[in-house]
Amino acid sequence: MSVLYLHFDTPDREARLQKLSKSGARVVAAEPRWPGFHEVAKKEKPFAIAIDFSLAPSHCLETADYLAKAKETRETPLYLLRVPDDRLDIIKKRLPQAFLVTEQELSGKLAEIEREAAEKARQKKEAAAEARKLARAKHAKAAGAPAKAAPAPKAKKPAPPPKPAPRKKPAAAAKKKAGRKQARRIAKKK
Repeated sequence: MSVLYLHFDTPDREARLQKLSKSGARVVAAEPRWPGFHEVAKKEKPFAIAIDFSLAPSHCLETADYLAKAKETRETPLYLLRVPDDRLDIIKKRLPQAFLVTEQELSGKLAEIEREAAEKARQKKEAAAEARKLARAKHAKAAGAPAKAAPAPKAKKPAPPPKPAPRKKPAAAAKKKAGRKQARRIAKKK
């Protein structure tokens, strides 16, 4: 999941991006210029959008207004950073759903959103596993076979006893046997 950070490309943008990245969220930066920010928002489908008003606040206000009304980003939380005092009234009227935050507050909210998203994903995964289990049981019941329960753990077989070491024959007996074999071979050849 990613956060779309809209700010003009300035030397201090990288430092701000690094601060936001410490929250654990993947931050995608773009300039608030049409159609670039809209294309990035459609492609990334961010879980939050942050707009920095430090440069060109009028332009950023129009960008925020567009994103708040666009079909693809209407439901996405909108966070506004460094809003000038003279724009606060306009923002409250045009963007009542937007949150005015500082960078520290935004980092905290992003970390919280990341934790919630991870929890939702875990719950969704568990629900899907439960649904698959119920579907298998329902299918087995419809087929007439007893529903397959989770297999019981198998009992381990006891380890076989160690095999006794082979007995060595005395050296003299081994030599006698080898001598007999050799004598038979010689006899056969003749």
